[in-house]
Amino acid sequence: MSDKDDKGRAGRALDAANFFLADVRDGLGPYLAVYLLTEQHWDEARIGLVMSIATIAGIVAQTPAGALVDAIRAKRMVMAVAAVMVTLASLSLPLFPKFLPVAISQGIAQAAAVIFPPAIAAVSLGIFGRAAFTRRIGRNETFNHAGNAVAAGLAGISAYWFGPTVVFYLLAAMAVASLVSILAIPERAIDHDLARGLDEAGASGEQPSGLTVLLSCRPLLVFAICVLLFHLSNAAMLPLVGQKLALHDKNMGTSLMSACIAAAQIVMVPFAMLVGAKADRWGHKRFFLAALLILPVRGALYTLSDNPFWLVGVQLLDGVGAGIFGAIFPVIVADLMRNTGRFNVAQGAVITAQSIGAALSTTLAGFVVVGAGYSAAFVTLGATAAIGVIICLIALPETRQIGDDNPRRQGKTAALASAIAAE
Repeated sequence: MSDKDDKGRAGRALDAANFFLADVRDGLGPYLAVYLLTEQHWDEARIGLVMSIATIAGIVAQTPAGALVDAIRAKRMVMAVAAVMVTLASLSLPLFPKFLPVAISQGIAQAAAVIFPPAIAAVSLGIFGRAAFTRRIGRNETFNHAGNAVAAGLAGISAYWFGPTVVFYLLAAMAVASLVSILAIPERAIDHDLARGLDEAGASGEQPSGLTVLLSCRPLLVFAICVLLFHLSNAAMLPLVGQKLALHDKNMGTSLMSACIAAAQIVMVPFAMLVGAKADRWGHKRFFLAALLILPVRGALYTLSDNPFWLVGVQLLDGVGAGIFGAIFPVIVADLMRNTGRFNVAQGAVITAQSIGAALSTTLAGFVVVGAGYSAAFVTLGATAAIGVIICLIALPETRQIGDDNPRRQGKTAALASAIAAE
């Protein structure tokens, strides 16, 4: 079979993997809060705490996961094992609904799921190369959001008739389909040196360690701070909306939560496509800044009404911000890590910052809700994102030009990035 045939098959398999992993990679996601509130009768602070504890497990696992993706050639098998672990951990929740088992099972799910973002980005880079990487990531995110929209729609319709526990069965079905899709990616189509950010064979001879790159690349540190603030603002918003909806009607709450997710995911599709098509021309920083700017607006709008249809409508803005963020994130990291051979370690490190933000977000929001109400929590989260906007404007350089004058040069990316940041 020719290289062209392998790439075609790999592209179709990646499309399917992104579609079906959409439901698996986040585990129960925001449905966890609805399930614990309505079925197990937990309060908001306890829900926020267990979600944060689970996220800490992901924080601990994230950077080692990136290093594993850089080092290992069995990338497909690692993703398949992770999908099985996430699914089994989530399916155990109805069997062991007490605080400690829930925290442990969701911690396992979160720790396993952190392998997906760097592994999918690495496989995409290794198959399609740097020139097509932005467009491929946009396509990945398009299928990911389409998968989320379909899964959310199915969950919403099913939950209305059968209750919130239906999401567990849907997760199991998506997991089986994702395993088939992952294993359909041709192993021989992946260039593993290119997958770790080396544009040229043998370019890894004098590469800095992952830790050295992370500490010496100032734009990467700035980007990590902005990503942390993005998720400190964003992560708790949808669970809070789900909790407000569920307080009105248990089954309708889950269905409306699904409507929120499906509506946002549908909106994400064209914005992920836009990033893939235009980011290389319009600038990578501009897209990231736009994703940040959406969050203060969204937080303010949530406070204006408790009407379920208003809340679902405002949730469409999540589709704009998250659609842009998901597509531009690996592209910016790839810019900064060009020819270091540490692309996936850097992804892992920045996703660690993202996970810290998400963990703090749910805890912060839970305690603010208990102390001051939902509106105060939304305002607090929106103000957090506004800080990220300021930092991005002042301190983050445009990254797409780094190394573009000679894409096969073995330049010192960290030094180049620091020089740009100092301008």
